[in-house]
Amino acid sequence: MRGRTADVSHQTEATWDSTYHAPALVGPVVELLGGSELVLDGTLGGGGHTAALLDAGVGRVIGVDRDPDALAAATARLSEAASAGRFSALHGNYAAVDELPLDDLHFTGILLDLGISSHQIDDATRGFSFRDGAPLDMRMGQDTSRSAADLLNEADEGELMTIFREYGVEPHAGRLAREIVRRRANRPFAISDDFVGAIRGALGPRTGASDFARLFQAVRIAVNDELAGLERALPALRDRLAPGGVLAIIAYHSGEDRLVKHAFRRWSEDCVCPPRLPVCACGGGHALGTVLTRRAVVASPDEVARNPRARSARLRAWRRAE
Repeated sequence: MRGRTADVSHQTEATWDSTYHAPALVGPVVELLGGSELVLDGTLGGGGHTAALLDAGVGRVIGVDRDPDALAAATARLSEAASAGRFSALHGNYAAVDELPLDDLHFTGILLDLGISSHQIDDATRGFSFRDGAPLDMRMGQDTSRSAADLLNEADEGELMTIFREYGVEPHAGRLAREIVRRRANRPFAISDDFVGAIRGALGPRTGASDFARLFQAVRIAVNDELAGLERALPALRDRLAPGGVLAIIAYHSGEDRLVKHAFRRWSEDCVCPPRLPVCACGGGHALGTVLTRRAVVASPDEVARNPRARSARLRAWRRAE
C-alpha cells in the first residue's frame, strides 16, 4: 500500500537546492516516488531529492552515499526528519547494496542520481574539475584507492585509449593516450593543468571546455568504476524492490543511460526466447515488471536555465510486478 503524495505543485525546483547541490528533475522524481512508504536514496548527495520526497509524503527514506562530505551535508539538512524517525543515512556504495546493513528490507521506491554533485565539482581540492591547479584526484569516496593522477601515470597506453574511446567518445583516443605516455615519462601528472596540456597537445589548440569536461568525465568514470558498478548494481537493486515498487534512475552519461534503458527493457520482456526463434517456445509470462518511462524524461528549458548541469540528465523508471 502506498502513502499519499502531498501537493508540491506550488513549489519550484529551486526549493530543493542547497549550497551543496542543486538536484535535477525533482518534480518528475516526486511524481514517480512521492507516494512510497519506504525509499532508498542510493546517491544521497546534498539530500535535495530526499527532502522533496519527505515533503511529498514518503514515510521514510534511507540515504546512502560513499562521500563523507555528502553524508555530513545531508544529515545536517535533514536533522528534523531524522529526529522524527523518517530519515537515516548510511556510509556506503549503492553498487554494493547487499553489503549495506539493510537486513531484509524491501523498498517501495529506489532512486539513483548518478554522476557528481555541484559541491564535488566546485570544491577544487576534490579534483573533479579542470580549473587551474586542481589536484588530479576525482575519487568519490574512501573506498577508491587509485586517484586520477595514479591512473594517468600508471595505466598503459591501451587502457588509456579504451577509457577515452569508451567513456569519452573520443575519436582520437589513441593519439591522446600516446601523448599522456610521452609526457609522463618526463614529469608525472599531478594537477589538472597537466591533463589539460596533454589534451591540447594531442587534439590541438582549438580544444575547448566541452572537450575538457568530456575527457575529465571519462577519467572520473574509470577512477570510480562507475559503469561497471552500475551494471552490477542494477539486478541487486531490482531485487530490493517490494512488489509494485519503482526504481528511478537519473543518468548523465550515454553509457549509463544505455545500461539502464537496456536493463529495464530486458526485465519487461514477456518472452525470453532467443531472437532467432521464429515462434515463442518459452510460453511467455516472464516479465518481471513494466517500464514507466517510454522515453527518458529530461529537464525543462526553465530548469536548464536555472541549473545548467541538468541539461544532460536523463530519468528512466521501472515498476516491479505486483
